[in-house]
Amino acid sequence: MGEAVFTVELNKWPEEQTVKTHNRWHPDIPIVQWFKPGDEFRVECYDWTGGQIKNDDSANDIRDVDLTKVHYLSGPFGVEGAEPGDLLVVDINDVGALPQSAWGFTGIFARENGGGFLTEHFPAAGKACWDFHGIYTTSRHVPGVRFPGIIHPGLIGTLPDRALLEKANAREAALLSTDPERVPPLLAPPHADTALMGAMSGAAADKAAREAWRTVPPREHGGNCDIKNLSRGSRVYFPVYVKGGGLSMGDIHWSQGDGEITFCGAIEMAGFLDIGVDLIKDGVSKYGITNPVFRPSPVEPHFTEYLVFEGISVDEHTGEQHYLDAHIAYRRACLNAVEYLKKFGYTGEQAYVILGTAPVEGRISGIVDIPNACCTVAIPTAIFDFDIRPQAAGPQRQVGGVQIALAN
Repeated sequence: MGEAVFTVELNKWPEEQTVKTHNRWHPDIPIVQWFKPGDEFRVECYDWTGGQIKNDDSANDIRDVDLTKVHYLSGPFGVEGAEPGDLLVVDINDVGALPQSAWGFTGIFARENGGGFLTEHFPAAGKACWDFHGIYTTSRHVPGVRFPGIIHPGLIGTLPDRALLEKANAREAALLSTDPERVPPLLAPPHADTALMGAMSGAAADKAAREAWRTVPPREHGGNCDIKNLSRGSRVYFPVYVKGGGLSMGDIHWSQGDGEITFCGAIEMAGFLDIGVDLIKDGVSKYGITNPVFRPSPVEPHFTEYLVFEGISVDEHTGEQHYLDAHIAYRRACLNAVEYLKKFGYTGEQAYVILGTAPVEGRISGIVDIPNACCTVAIPTAIFDFDIRPQAAGPQRQVGGVQIALAN
């Protein structure tokens, strides 16, 4: 693929690097480089925290990470001829770790710093570091597991136009106003102090930073969707809102389970993407597109057997019956899997990390059988060094004495 058109300097903080990165979405962020339909190019990316997390045995950095700075994005890139209403066709030809940074991390976020899907059960900060061995990964903090990655960008999308910017800001502000002091918070509102606006500067950058989107959630333009199957060989169709499209990307994951349930639940890393671009003129109206559409990767790990855990929409604390609540049902499925894995010697935190990082499959299996939604989480049995299937003799302790890194 040749030299990257956007490089990162891992020995510098993103704020100090030569090529200007951005950590907000805004229609006025300038295009850094233009391409023609049919062009292919390589892009390097920081890990989503910009190097705030270290390869060590303490989770103090997870506890103390400044989430107002994330995510650090490479781009935006423009495609000649792209106009609002078109579809930007993006081929992910390859994705991988940077050779000088062949490791990744997973974080259980403290409840006060955003928490995760199971934050009421795991409220404290924790961290696992992972080493890459060819297509496989292992962790000194999570013994007994080894699996190939489905490497993918957690975050990729196009710049919004002003109409979409204002619409999303209004609806998110309305939600935040319902409980502005909630812990963890309902959402991440605009925050100008730590905004990086690419090549913008001066008063224009300051003004844009006060209204720019944080990169935390996905929106109509794509963004932080955290879809593990959007990997090598995927083709994505993004709505275009501004001239050129303004394609940006980052938050590369070595592997992730469906849901990325610890919040920093994937194996996060610095990496590269090889990208191809094309256009479908007037594609938004032709195909009735609101959010991006994609073809999954044809290159994925092949597992022949899973152990599947069910969950239903009954609250685990109170026993309250909820009506077709898939959020609660998926939480119960994950909690059932955590309790099961603890029988083999894993701590709850280690089991939580396994569900967030290994290529587990999450499903809404039933959403019509009142009053219970049924969700499932399927764990590939082959990722373990031992047999996790139920047997007459009962579970045998296989691991122990090792924990994930915890905050002081």
